[in-house]
Amino acid sequence: MRITDLKTNEYDPYYKRYIDKLSPTLNLREGFVVGKNSIITFFKHIPDDKLVYKYEVDKWTIKEILQHLIDTERIFMYRCFRIARNDKTSLAGFDQNMYIEPSGANNKSIDTLIEEYSIVRENSISLLTSITDDHLMFIGDANGGNMSARVAAFTIIGHEIWHMDIIKERYL
Repeated sequence: MRITDLKTNEYDPYYKRYIDKLSPTLNLREGFVVGKNSIITFFKHIPDDKLVYKYEVDKWTIKEILQHLIDTERIFMYRCFRIARNDKTSLAGFDQNMYIEPSGANNKSIDTLIEEYSIVRENSISLLTSITDDHLMFIGDANGGNMSARVAAFTIIGHEIWHMDIIKERYL
């Protein structure tokens, strides 16, 4: 299953910015494995003095961004799971900013955050392995718009690339 298989009716235009970050040849399941290694390597090589740096007062730290990636993966894989099971219940959105303070990300070590990320990613890989391609094409309602199960999963990978680009441009 590749990004080129997606149809525009499978997702709200908001998610196009993440989908567009992905290579047309990207295989969904392989992308989760490659993405895991890429994210872990990326965050392990960020200097310690940059981990709690903010480039503006109202922006997140790098540790908070990693926690945001973890939280977002949990939410989008939940969406993927529900939609792939053909659950037609409308899935609520979430306010990502409300999640940051209670996460305590800046009080966690980078190793703890990377371990949490790794565990969440392994769970995602396991789930994607258990879902057929046909079921990944099911479309549900997430945050008031269409979303297929596969778009929920692809979005996670594009979202990570989006944030790595921001970190490279504005933090490092």
